Amino acid sequence: MEEKIRLQKYLADCGVASRRKCEELIAAGLVRVNGSVASVGDKVDPALDQIVVKGRKLSEKKEHTYIALYKPRGFVTTMSDEFGRKNVAQLLDGVNTRVFPVGRLDKDSEGLLLLTDDGALTNRLTHPSGHVEKVYRVTVRPDISDDQIDRLSAGIELDGFQTKPAAIRVLLREENRTVLEFTLTEGRNRQIRRMLESVGVETVRLKRISVGPVRVGMLKPGEWRPLSEWEIAQLKRDAGK
Repeated sequence: MEEKIRLQKYLADCGVASRRKCEELIAAGLVRVNGSVASVGDKVDPALDQIVVKGRKLSEKKEHTYIALYKPRGFVTTMSDEFGRKNVAQLLDGVNTRVFPVGRLDKDSEGLLLLTDDGALTNRLTHPSGHVEKVYRVTVRPDISDDQIDRLSAGIELDGFQTKPAAIRVLLREENRTVLEFTLTEGRNRQIRRMLESVGVETVRLKRISVGPVRVGMLKPGEWRPLSEWEIAQLKRDAGK
């Protein structure tokens, strides 16, 4: 007999939504287990229990979809937007599976964004204890000193918490601008911009170029591609799945 698992985790694993969104669906009374309204924290046996979400019977996905998208600047990392802003769902022409972003890139940033319906992998990649490296190319102005880089590399306090150490190197110095490469293993809201702001440096452009083994490569803004089997296997390995 299959061991029972938390309902919100099972829903996320089936690609219904992120685990947090699944908890919201359950709390709103939109999920039933064996005919009864479920509660957040309930456990289910997928082999025995009948689970219905918004009136539709749920069945676990055996095959998942994994996508690399070059998110352009000006798009929000959501699948819909109540304010009518451009969102990444509008860029997924030809994707017939309901996928969700793995983490976020803020509206003014660009570059690699992963999307999938594999809720288990998404949770592993976005969990605070994760160690998957994300690399960013960041243009600042007018310049940044070695002392400021050292302070950022050691970690900066944001919202009462210390950021993890970051690897930062200078790629290019020109008059009135410097190009940096940031390597992080976490992804707080607008983290790099806020880190740089905390030491008095302005961010001009921010582009994510890789997440673990997956690189944005030759993708142009707004383009997407499926991940290769090798990339998927490496991501799962890096995420400890």
